[in-house]
Amino acid sequence: MLIVVCPGQGSQTPGFLEPWLAEPSYREHLAELSEAAGLDLAAHGTTSDADTIRDTAVAQPLIVAAGLLTLRTLIAGRESKIGGVAGHSVGELTAAAAAGIFSEADAMSLVRVRSQAMAEAAAQTPTGMSAVVGGDEDELLATLERLDLQPANFNGGGQIVVAGALAALQTLSQNAPAGARVIPLQVAGAFHTRYMSSAVERLREAAAKVSTHTPRFAIWSNRDGKPVSDGSAFCDYIVGQVSSPVRWDRTMASFADAGVTGIVEVAPAGALVGLAKRVLKGVPTVAIKTPDDLPAAIELIENS
Repeated sequence: MLIVVCPGQGSQTPGFLEPWLAEPSYREHLAELSEAAGLDLAAHGTTSDADTIRDTAVAQPLIVAAGLLTLRTLIAGRESKIGGVAGHSVGELTAAAAAGIFSEADAMSLVRVRSQAMAEAAAQTPTGMSAVVGGDEDELLATLERLDLQPANFNGGGQIVVAGALAALQTLSQNAPAGARVIPLQVAGAFHTRYMSSAVERLREAAAKVSTHTPRFAIWSNRDGKPVSDGSAFCDYIVGQVSSPVRWDRTMASFADAGVTGIVEVAPAGALVGLAKRVLKGVPTVAIKTPDDLPAAIELIENS
């Protein structure tokens, strides 16, 4: 089973869309997505600096748009070869559009609301996130409870992203569990935690206006890593996921159970393929960063 995965926030880098926009079809497609999002994504993907595209309200639409640019070429005429799709965090919107749960325009409209609401929620209280690599998971979770921190992303491969008050994150860094490294992340707030509750309500209102359809591909949820066959339910899970942990570890376990034979990560790729290489050892992967990576991805799809 060939699975297409869609990355989340933090995958963007300055100028990463420049190779894509050298081709008129991609420029035209991005213009459509920009209109739906109410942002100049061409400028943000080519000339905006790192601080600008780190802004949650910019980063999330930019990442979803990049994935949709990739998917139109990647999937066209190969629908029968795709075994399933999944997205990490905001990448779930990209995956849902790929699966036909809702349209590209609706995906961009929803990511605009999601990103703005999460940015506003983050601005209410100074919070942050840190990646914890290694150590005993049970010991880490007990430590988080004592410090009033929360796990935000269970990424698999011994990596858990934690979130909460900045002082508590500093305390964790100074008193990390045995064998663990704590790496502060350059993000605006404690995403996928209780601090995002106001954003959930905003996104729920927007999602209620979107028409949903039965997914055309298998699609797995960040909620618990399980496949979802109902488009409306998947949309509900996307809404709730804003304030609950991303279970990418369980999603990859589901890939293994489904008999994954290859993984292709859409732009801006790299992070999810990196996790797959550590957890799903021996499974062929392709990370699409530029259009030059598409032939290798298409070959993997055709041969899986």
